[in-house]
Amino acid sequence: MFGADKGKATGLDGKGLYIGIVQARFNESITDALAQACRGELRELGVADEHIDHVVVPGALEVPIALQGMAEKGGYDALIALGCIIRGETYHFELVANESAAGLNRVSLDYQIPIANVILTTENVEQALARQSDKGRDGARVAVEMCNLLDRLG
Repeated sequence: MFGADKGKATGLDGKGLYIGIVQARFNESITDALAQACRGELRELGVADEHIDHVVVPGALEVPIALQGMAEKGGYDALIALGCIIRGETYHFELVANESAAGLNRVSLDYQIPIANVILTTENVEQALARQSDKGRDGARVAVEMCNLLDRLG
């Protein structure tokens, strides 16, 4: 989406935006890195720290209900979901990955609010570690880009 250029997204304006972040605590070292990269990029794009509301939930399956609570509260221009699901030996990986993604989409469509899905789904810890910073920044860019697009669409 942002091409080979992994640097700063151009033309994105986060000034005046209010962003809600829901972070899953499971695989916390990875989700903490996602959150740090995400918040840093939001600041680079002009979102003020005091306009970022960041909450933490136990795991990826709890992310949609927290996002729904934020959407019902109102006042957010976009929401960001942060989490990390690493494949194990059971079907649980597919269940958590599919249901959390479906929940995010439902909240986004039901409340007509953009939600950047930054719930990593990886085969192993190494893949998650390799993606944590880039994907955290990507989530911030997606949120701001969708706000800018929806503003242009009226």
